[in-house]
Amino acid sequence: MCLGASRVARFSRFAVVCLLAMPVQAQSLETLDALGEALFFDVDLSKNRTQSCASCHDPDHGFADPRGAASIGDDGVSLGDRNAPTVTYAALIPAFHKNKDDRWIGGQFHDGRAATLEQQAGGPPLNPIEMGMPDAASVVARLREKVQYGVAFEREFGAGVLDDVEAGYQAMTVAIAAFERRDSFAPFDSKYDRYVRGEAELTREELLGETLFFSQQFTNCNLCHQLHMRPGSERETFSNYDYFNIGVPNNTDLRALNGVKLDKSDNGLSDNPLATAPENFGKFKVPTLRNVAVTGPYMHNGVFADLRTVVLFYNRYNSNAAARQINPETGKEFGPIPVPQTLASAELTEGDALKDVEIDALVAFMKTLTDARYEPLLVD
Repeated sequence: MCLGASRVARFSRFAVVCLLAMPVQAQSLETLDALGEALFFDVDLSKNRTQSCASCHDPDHGFADPRGAASIGDDGVSLGDRNAPTVTYAALIPAFHKNKDDRWIGGQFHDGRAATLEQQAGGPPLNPIEMGMPDAASVVARLREKVQYGVAFEREFGAGVLDDVEAGYQAMTVAIAAFERRDSFAPFDSKYDRYVRGEAELTREELLGETLFFSQQFTNCNLCHQLHMRPGSERETFSNYDYFNIGVPNNTDLRALNGVKLDKSDNGLSDNPLATAPENFGKFKVPTLRNVAVTGPYMHNGVFADLRTVVLFYNRYNSNAAARQINPETGKEFGPIPVPQTLASAELTEGDALKDVEIDALVAFMKTLTDARYEPLLVD
């Protein structure tokens, strides 16, 4: 799979390397992050040479996967049960740890099982329903196929690094993480950022959305989606990286495709070997809201297609109106809560029932969190 010329033209900051169509260019691998960029787009690192990191983290779509609720595997058949999160701003997620309140914070993936970007980069190549390589030795053997990789790896990591499977595989993850730490993944140049810096003005609807979002009286959005104490802080990532069970229903459409039983609950945080305690069952990491308007579908399982539906889902906990219990995408009630015993009831019911104008304002505000390069993707 080769990324087309139009993509290169629109996103010149990411020099796409199409490794099946042409050899890796030596001059493109002069730095560690450039090596990581080549690896990120290299389909040869998958079993059937059809899938790269970029296949499920598409630079055209906020480094998320717009193709559906879950990403299809390198074999063209396998389908997981979780939605691919955006890689934008992922470098700012803290390593998986417990905070002073004894709560798990941070980490990569929806359950934090990869503590760091490097650990996350090592997961998909060996996942049988993703890139499908049988073992690390097979991946390193693919790296050795390209002479330019050998030169770049030895320059960055020392002579013979690719002759040692463990060292070579780890070096690959370090390089990919270096690419993902480029400033271009976290530019903080959205309309909201420009507004904070006094370089743009928000519309009346966006201003209402901002007020509602940061209010401690009318909504509970900022309870989880605010990192810095003061609203309007620069470099706000719109996540505190905590873990909550918010009662997201199972994605029955996805389950019909991937064969997972309809009544099976996703363990969430308790899938993390460090956090297997029963109180973590069904909890998922709070995602960043950066680029949220262009990185649907939403929730850990991609169950909602539209951002407005997400707001309505939260609002159902604060409204007794029968109409507010209906998912507008299905015309039926929101599905049952898969893990009711750990539901964050106190947090979910702190806000007030919202009017339509307020729901629309929150959506309008979240659209302002879109990086400038992705603003053309926004729809009214």
